[in-house]
Order: sequence, then structure tokens, then C-alpha cells
Amino acid sequence: MKPFAATVISLSLVSSVCAQTDQSRPKSDSSSTQAPGLESIKILRSGSQSAERGAAEMFSGVVHVAPLFEASAPGRARGALVTFDPGARTAWHTHPLGQVLIVTAGVGRVQRWGDPVDEIRKGDVVWIPAGQKHWHGAATNSSMAHIAIVEALDGKSVEWMEAVDDLHYNAPVRAQLPATNAPGAEARPSQKAIGDFSPKLAELTDNVLYGDVWERPELSKRDRSLVTVAALIALNRPEQLRSHLTRARDNGVTEEELIETITHLAFYSGWPNAVTAIGVAKEIFERK
Repeated sequence: MKPFAATVISLSLVSSVCAQTDQSRPKSDSSSTQAPGLESIKILRSGSQSAERGAAEMFSGVVHVAPLFEASAPGRARGALVTFDPGARTAWHTHPLGQVLIVTAGVGRVQRWGDPVDEIRKGDVVWIPAGQKHWHGAATNSSMAHIAIVEALDGKSVEWMEAVDDLHYNAPVRAQLPATNAPGAEARPSQKAIGDFSPKLAELTDNVLYGDVWERPELSKRDRSLVTVAALIALNRPEQLRSHLTRARDNGVTEEELIETITHLAFYSGWPNAVTAIGVAKEIFERK
């Protein structure tokens, strides 16, 4: 073979290989990173969705509904943040594909037709099966908020029924095992302190005081701690103050703020009370 012909053949082979390699290599231009027709990620910023008063045919009492998301096909889930004033609740209703409730604040109630009423609290997740007649709402003495998630079947996600009467709403709440009975769960504060000696007082303290009053959304836990600490200083209750100073720090009150609270109260609750309180605080703060 002549040298010139051999060179031409070699160049042709190199060009062919390079072309194949270039076709298999991922494109670096931005137009290839997103296939045409696909939707982009959407972010709905906090506060961008306004709440509206719940309709009277669907709710009893004051209820506000703030839409959170609405899926587009092929998705079919939708979600809303629903806030109930004390005593407010939904009407009886069903969901063709069920419903998930995520309690975000307060204390509430939920009931399936024919079952006792169950209490629900912040952090609880409730699954309501498809087609089950039920209602949910706030407790009599506490507001409640939850995120409600449902899916639509043939374009329909809920069927509303009659209002929940006072007889059903005020029915006794079903007794439930305390969370401390779960394997490996840590006993709640009052159960640790007095549960073996006075179980009912421990239950009321944990469920009503700490479970209900301290979870009410109208005051932050930080503000509740400041009020509680101030009251215990004024009443000269050093033993209760000891635990509540620790709780106050856990709830975001600083040492400086607690010391200033004690100093301020010396002029209103008495110098001896303040001196006793500062001794307890010194003990707690040095132990951290």
C-alpha cells in the first residue's frame, strides 16, 4: 500500500471513532439537563397561602383553613393547615381514599362513627381509613391545628354529612395507655417523681398541666416558663422552682434573663424570697 493511501485510511478511522465518542458523551449545554415538557420544582413560601374561615355547612365553631398544596396530574394529593378554636370541629364526613392528620399545635379530638372519642395532641399522626365516617376538631378548652392530607378519586376527595351534635362532641374521651408504656420509652416527669405513690396525680400533672396547658399555642413555652418562675419566686417555692428553672433554660430562657427576673422580683415579692431563689438558681446553673 502506498504511504499516501495508508495515511488517508488512518485519518478516516480516527474521524469515525471521534464522531462515535462525541455522540455518546453527555451534552454540557443547559438545554439537555431538563427534558422538554417536565415541570420544575415549586416552592410555596411560608405565609404565601392565606387562610379562610371554614364554611358553616362543613364546620361548627371558628375554623380557618389555609391551603398548603394542590397536586397536578398524575398526582392526586392535596394538603391544608386547619386551625380550630376551642370547641370547634368538622361535620361528619368521609374520604374515598382516606386521610392523614398531622397535629401541629394544641389538643384535639377525633372519632369514627360508632367508636369512642380519642384525644389527639401536638406531634400525633392520625390515619383515617377510606370511606370511614368520622369527625375531628379541638378540645373544649384548647385550640388545635393540624395538617390534613387527602387524595382525590375521580376528582372527589371528601363527602360532607351532618353536623356533629353536642352529645357526640362531649362524649367521654377513650382512656389510652401512657406513652411511657412503650418499650424503651422514658417515663414522663411526674411519673418518675410520684407515679408509684400517687399515679392519678402524676397522670393529671403530665396530661393536663404539661400535656394541655403547656402545649396551648397562645403563649410560647418560653413565656410560660417566665410566668411560672416568677410565680414560684413570689410564693417562695424553692423545690418547684428548682425543676422549673431547668425547664426554663430548656425552653430558651437564658441565665442572664432568669437572674434579672429574680433581681426584679426582689422589689415586689420580698428580699428573702429573692435570696432563696438566687440560691436555687446558683445551684442549678453551676450544675449544668
